[in-house]
Amino acid sequence: MSKFSLIISIVPHDKGEKLTKAAVNAGCGGGSVMMGRALAKSNFGAILGTGETTKDLIFMVVESTKKSAIMNAIYESTQNEKTNFGEIFTLDVDSLLKAGANSEGEKKMSENENKETSRDMITVIVNKGYADDVMFAARKAGATGGTVINARGTAREDDAKFFGVHIVPEKDMLVIVVEHDKKEAVLSAIKEVKCLKEPGMGIAFCSPVTDFELLGKRK
Repeated sequence: MSKFSLIISIVPHDKGEKLTKAAVNAGCGGGSVMMGRALAKSNFGAILGTGETTKDLIFMVVESTKKSAIMNAIYESTQNEKTNFGEIFTLDVDSLLKAGANSEGEKKMSENENKETSRDMITVIVNKGYADDVMFAARKAGATGGTVINARGTAREDDAKFFGVHIVPEKDMLVIVVEHDKKEAVLSAIKEVKCLKEPGMGIAFCSPVTDFELLGKRK
């Protein structure tokens, strides 16, 4: 069993600090809050330009022995929020390297136990501006929504230069959580998107999700 877990929470913008405070009080060492863009849940809404909202994505690596307590603290901190306020889930961490530490600071985990999972996280990284096209295809295959994070690629020797400075392409990182039985259909749909037919335009990969819960009031 993995000794560490990555807890990922997705909530409305400016609510991330509330969750990290609850997590720290429960024993978490801290986390990273990133701003993303939640895409419309339907292609019709996307066409009309409605249904998009700004989100906070919180990434926290925690010891697996503390995971339940930290997740419970986060869950409790959202009980006064609206129903379907956000979502929280975990991924197993195979190894952990702490910056500035010696070789003892790198912890390698044994192979994880096979766990039953009801959902998967599909991560798609494409050149900026193409995430909406990918999400359009994913919705047709059964996905109900995704979150886009702005990112950038790393410079290579053959990248274009402007006055001697590498021009690093901006990227969109699209995170989609889907039910396990829809994963293959969604991946197949993404693979057929025109912008991903050309080499170097993007990549997609999957991770099994555990401990998935919706945040906010119960219905």
